[in-house]
Amino acid sequence: MAEKKTGHIYTVSKLTREIKSLLEETFPFIWVTGEISNYMVPASGHSYFTLKDPQAAISGVMFKNQKRNLKFEPENGMNIIGLARLSLYEPRGSYQIIFEHLEPEGVGSMQVAFEQLKKKLSGQGLFDEKHKKPIPFLPSQISIITSGTGAAVRDIINVAQRRFSNCPLEIIPVKVQGNGSQNEICDAINLVNQYQKSDLIILARGGGSLEDLAAFNSEIVATAIFDSHIPIITGVGHETDYTIADFVADLRAPTPSAAAELALPDKKNLVQRISGLQKSLNTSLNKKVVLFNQTVFYLISRLKSPVAIVSDLRFRLEDYESRLTSMMKHYMQLIKINHLKLDSKLQALNPESILKRGYSISRFVSDKKVITESGDVKKNDQIEVILSKGRLITRVEKANG
Repeated sequence: MAEKKTGHIYTVSKLTREIKSLLEETFPFIWVTGEISNYMVPASGHSYFTLKDPQAAISGVMFKNQKRNLKFEPENGMNIIGLARLSLYEPRGSYQIIFEHLEPEGVGSMQVAFEQLKKKLSGQGLFDEKHKKPIPFLPSQISIITSGTGAAVRDIINVAQRRFSNCPLEIIPVKVQGNGSQNEICDAINLVNQYQKSDLIILARGGGSLEDLAAFNSEIVATAIFDSHIPIITGVGHETDYTIADFVADLRAPTPSAAAELALPDKKNLVQRISGLQKSLNTSLNKKVVLFNQTVFYLISRLKSPVAIVSDLRFRLEDYESRLTSMMKHYMQLIKINHLKLDSKLQALNPESILKRGYSISRFVSDKKVITESGDVKKNDQIEVILSKGRLITRVEKANG
């Protein structure tokens, strides 16, 4: 008998649980493609099948609640692509794929491409609101880029004529599906931008499958819409259809007819609004005129007669004249009195008056400096003595302190 190995020993359930945890955590959600076989739907409404390719097969299941969102009925031999999570059924130790979403392989591939491109362009900022150009309230001309023979162009024309028949419409026919449609749409957008005759573009087509809408889910059309200097309204497919072009456009309409509705205001409603505003304006103006007239009459009642105003001013001027004359006479009298007083002071301070009283002024002959102290002179200095009448030139014999 073989010897028992030492170390950790797993029970079947514990090993199965750890494998289940490892599988489900490693593959939470994955995209899987393959061919359906052994498809069956029991009474529960769940779908059980085998998904295979030439080299391998795996059990698959889609529960009833998830099947409600399917737009087709799966069947044996159909190649599909689906979003699923990996799970392990512990009682049997078998693993299976639980599908959340299924679609035929062709459409599924396009859906994956759609989501990838959507994520890429969103990351580049092509969907950001800050890049959306404002739609003109009343376009001078609208360029319609769509199939020239489809129902979409007729619907747009009918709605536009009904809402605002004055607006010129320019139809630029293009292929909206199939080979070359992407390039034709881009060329048409660039052409409208080149000539700058229109200030709004409607890009539209009728409904269809995801394959039919492929041109509107292309990167080159999305780039052309984003680069357009003229705002673009998209009206592609039915209300539930969303394309990459819708995300990039400046405004998305659910249908071509709705695009025309959003592009043009209703002329009748505008006329009614203008008429209502005109009436309101006239009423407001009439009220203002009445108010202004009342104000004028009030001011007139308070306004004094020009003759009375002139008379009042004359009396005031005469009063000012009289008061000014009196003030001038008073000031003249004061000036005269002050002048007698000033003469006496000037006479008393006049040097000639002092000299007449017997005083004299002595100064040096050399520099005319007045001598006030005996200590300023020395012997033999020539001194000029100014008298009341005449002058003397003397020489100093002796100076007493």
